[in-house]
Amino acid sequence: MAVLITPPIHAVPVEVGGMAVLLRTCDADFARMLQDRYVGFVNRRVAPVFEFDVDLVVPSGVDPDAEVQVRCEHGRWSFRRGDFQAEWDPRSRRGSIRQTANPYSVDAVLRIVHTLVLAGESGFLLHSASAMRGGRAFLFSGLSGAGKTTISRLAPPDVTLLTDEVSYVRRHEEGYRAFGTPFAGELARVGENVSAPIAAVYLLDKGPANRIDPVSASEATQRIMRNILFFAEEPEMVRRVFEAACEFVARVPVYRLTFFPDERVWELIR
Repeated sequence: MAVLITPPIHAVPVEVGGMAVLLRTCDADFARMLQDRYVGFVNRRVAPVFEFDVDLVVPSGVDPDAEVQVRCEHGRWSFRRGDFQAEWDPRSRRGSIRQTANPYSVDAVLRIVHTLVLAGESGFLLHSASAMRGGRAFLFSGLSGAGKTTISRLAPPDVTLLTDEVSYVRRHEEGYRAFGTPFAGELARVGENVSAPIAAVYLLDKGPANRIDPVSASEATQRIMRNILFFAEEPEMVRRVFEAACEFVARVPVYRLTFFPDERVWELIR
């Protein structure tokens, strides 16, 4: 009688923002790739909130150049992009991913899941660099080319980089905390897995000198909304994200930081 041999399951728990997502795969090489990719964020001491089974196959019926699509039907979410297909049921806390053996598809799925979870908690992922100094976090927001990578590279030794690309913002008591993320940008450097209360957000502009200027609440909200990462189109979810941005601006100081690209800009960040 033939004996069915089940391949071993390799589990990699990736914790971001205090929430661990367990990635399960039968491929040992891929598991090692994930552990290297998320070094500092692999935490086996905490119970995972969600689990995803990763099936390493070429997704079928998907245009390889397709943009990301996020849809919800009967409480189940589906995520699609040219390089992956994923299903997720928040009620059962389980999901599945079909992709090739690369870390970028998993990275996208994790970002999408975190945006959906944070939307229900008045938090969000923000396209910004963030750093911790003196026990407080500072966010530097802007679109590509605004200077996020530059200001991260210029940070002095007493600054802990949380991310140079995607900031994790979570509501905490009467304010907000920023968490380090493994979602790296041009520096290709994973942030530190620590967190701190957010002291201020700086909207980046390049100029001939370093200066900080106030911005109106309406401009701050518009700029924050423009830089929030969110992929779903369900009206209720979009409304929650807008309300989260308004509440955030009402509680956290937002300034315009015009800076010349040298290390003296950090003399203003205290």
